[in-house]
Amino acid sequence: MKYDRKRVLVTGGAGFLGSHLCERLLAEGCDVLCVDNFFTGTKANIAHLLDNPYFEMMRHDVTFPLYVEVDEIFNLACPASPIHYQRDPVQTTKTSVHGAINMLGLAKRVGAKIFQSSTSEVYGDPDVHPQPESYRGNVNPIGPRACYDEGKRCAETLFFDYWRQHSLRIKVARIFNTYGPRMHPDDGRVVSNFIMQALQGHPITLYGDGSQTRSFCYVDDLIEGFIRLMNSPDDVTGPINLGNPREMTIRQLAELVVEMTGAKSEIVYKPLPADDPLQRKPDITQAKAVLNNWEPKVALEQGLEKTIAYFKGKIGG
Repeated sequence: MKYDRKRVLVTGGAGFLGSHLCERLLAEGCDVLCVDNFFTGTKANIAHLLDNPYFEMMRHDVTFPLYVEVDEIFNLACPASPIHYQRDPVQTTKTSVHGAINMLGLAKRVGAKIFQSSTSEVYGDPDVHPQPESYRGNVNPIGPRACYDEGKRCAETLFFDYWRQHSLRIKVARIFNTYGPRMHPDDGRVVSNFIMQALQGHPITLYGDGSQTRSFCYVDDLIEGFIRLMNSPDDVTGPINLGNPREMTIRQLAELVVEMTGAKSEIVYKPLPADDPLQRKPDITQAKAVLNNWEPKVALEQGLEKTIAYFKGKIGG
């Protein structure tokens, strides 16, 4: 008898994005195996799922091989914020590269379809704006962010070589800035930084003059893009940009967070970190074309409201 539930492995499943993805897959009737080594993920993110009979948690580091039977793999394992990925840069590169090799090997062995969470960081500090998937990037291969940027670029290389050499079914998403509940409060990213600083009455820290731009996508919109990409026809491999094309300066975001939290925080300026991109905005033309008109639906103000409420709960707890 054929097993009627799709068996899905999510690496990095206890992280910010991974926990939301596990939740969504369970809601869609999947049998979910969540794998995480808890370098940045937390049990709190998935505690509410542990009683579900179709959810299983495994503590494992993807830099080591994994032997399980699954139908689909979402490879999300890797610290994604500069503070976390620069804490142990060698391990970050290993997680991206060895992790990709191990998950691709697993997919090849069991005939699974496999999804790679790549990143807009493959574009580096872009000199093409907005960034289409055809843009090859402007990355410093020896800078402090290279462990993540080049690790993810190498992972994409491996995915496409497995696709060409072994006819593996692959899906590669390039994720732009995403925010929402379950972000790590100390991950150093601007949304969590600004909200935590505002709620605690601390000064809001801006790096550079605050004129650098980002585009912020709410987590639910991103997960919808993941699901649509994984379920798309086999000839849709990506890479595909997933993000919100509404661009704003970091200073505008800081002012919005101060306004929405009612904080009295002043804005203070610090030097811009090395290789920090000056602009970032996804061209999502391709995503709209091949993912049933996918585009973000949640307005920034609406998403920030939910994210602020989440962090208020964390501070209160």
